[in-house]
Amino acid sequence: MTSKELIYVKTVADEKSISRAARKLFMAQPSLSQSIQRIEESLGTALFHRTTGGLTLTFAGERYYHMASQILKMYEDFELEISDINNLRTGRIHVGITNHLGTLTLARILPEYKQLCPHIEIFIHEENTASLERMLLRGELDFVIMHAPRESTPSPIHYDIMNRDPFVIAIHPRHELVSQAVRKPDYPYPVLDVRLLEQESFLMLHKEQRIRQITDGVLAKAGIHQPRIALTLRNYETALLLAARGLGVTLIPLQYFQMASYEYQPALLSMDKQYDASWDMCIASLQNGFLSKADHLFIRLVKEQFGFGSDS
Repeated sequence: MTSKELIYVKTVADEKSISRAARKLFMAQPSLSQSIQRIEESLGTALFHRTTGGLTLTFAGERYYHMASQILKMYEDFELEISDINNLRTGRIHVGITNHLGTLTLARILPEYKQLCPHIEIFIHEENTASLERMLLRGELDFVIMHAPRESTPSPIHYDIMNRDPFVIAIHPRHELVSQAVRKPDYPYPVLDVRLLEQESFLMLHKEQRIRQITDGVLAKAGIHQPRIALTLRNYETALLLAARGLGVTLIPLQYFQMASYEYQPALLSMDKQYDASWDMCIASLQNGFLSKADHLFIRLVKEQFGFGSDS
């Protein structure tokens, strides 16, 4: 049963004549007559009474006509809905974002997006990186604003890199290691040899958080495979404040430090480029996955604010 067959039966019923229906459908009368006959044969019942006054519906024909009208109306409504979606007059998007990036990003993006697309319903899902990647793989999210993994491995997830943010060491301002850092060109702060942190206590985030994963990788490159961990927490701001108070050392992305103000200010030290102490802000989406026009607009606004790269 095709949409054409539904239209054929409905038009014949409305016109009560094969010839008038054929003219309305811009087709030859014999072709339409044969099509109606094939439909009746496939159903095993007549849909029309053939009378001298024209065609009238049988009981089966009435049921077919009712069903055809409903389906064709649904199809028409769906086409209108798709048109609205394509023109951003309706729709919804599911955006994943890490908790900390949400603080950095959403206040800059959402006001402009809502002004451009007031009728698009937006669902924001704030979770840690591991949870967001699982949700993306399950099809629960359209895309995720996050930081890309350090290791490039085959994955069904595509990471569209926007910008790179260096990590810095946050430490008590009067810690003896501050005086051992050296000023170098092209570094925002004095550079400290990461190997000198081997005897220090660390304020770490949880292992499923990308900041912790970057930190572990940097320390491993410096030969510090079992760092002393004083505290494990989830909030990088708490780690920074505690580092400023002398409870330990923490590694933090510079952008995160710059976007907030703190009652206690730690000393910040850069790390040599050999440690690759940085991460890449990205848009994560499924390889060959579908992104709507509303998704693409949101992504474009994020890129305009925070980075550059190829269009998703």
